[in-house]
Amino acid sequence: MTEQNRYRKRLEGKVAIVTGATGGIGEATAARFLEEGASVMLVGRSKEKLKATRERLAVENGLAEFVADAGDEAATAAAVAATVEAFGGVDILLANAGTEGNFALIENLSVGEFESVFRTNVIGVWLAMKYCVEPMKRSGGGSMIALSSIAGMIGSPTMAPYIASKHAVFGLVKTAALELAASGIRVNAIGPGPIDNRMMRSLESQFNPADAAAAHEFILSKVPMNRYGRNEEVANLALFLASGESTFCTGGIHMIDGGFIAA
Repeated sequence: MTEQNRYRKRLEGKVAIVTGATGGIGEATAARFLEEGASVMLVGRSKEKLKATRERLAVENGLAEFVADAGDEAATAAAVAATVEAFGGVDILLANAGTEGNFALIENLSVGEFESVFRTNVIGVWLAMKYCVEPMKRSGGGSMIALSSIAGMIGSPTMAPYIASKHAVFGLVKTAALELAASGIRVNAIGPGPIDNRMMRSLESQFNPADAAAAHEFILSKVPMNRYGRNEEVANLALFLASGESTFCTGGIHMIDGGFIAA
């Protein structure tokens, strides 16, 4: 290793799009990408939350934001185009926007509830991939990373839309990996287990509305490492998949779950 390479940042000169950038994992990953030299486009549906996220990241150069709902095709296409205009291309996509939806038994779910989860968690991931293909091909390749979940590997009562959507994300990732391998575009999924953030608070409350703390303890009992993960730990895995350290990784779901699926 040369002295120059020893101190080279892992994403130096790269351009990344982070959807769901105002969530815990999205913001932590954007921060990690910036630390490693990437320019980052933050994408989210709330202008106010995007502004607050950008202020917390406290970076003057190499950072921009774009308001877009993940399931809106025109807005997603515009977000990618704005990234190319601002930074000259796209090398990395973190398709992170997601929703847990409402918990209900299958017979009690409405079509609207099911469609709402799929619009964000599946169609949103597909649209982000779709519009990043061309700029990544122009750059000679890239890395697409989609957020699946342990929910993409298991079943769970009352969570049909969320569980089905995260299984679908993994299927989409495997198919995209095969289609894009010849273009030098790697496509991978991250499968977080319980992570200490807003979504887990929502899941705990829906699992046991009368006692969210009891739900927390029950979920924790299923994690062999006996703790929830941190947003920053997921960000570190995303960094690995975005960087040149994972050049032979594509089509996989990379679990970060404290051993949950292994148990």
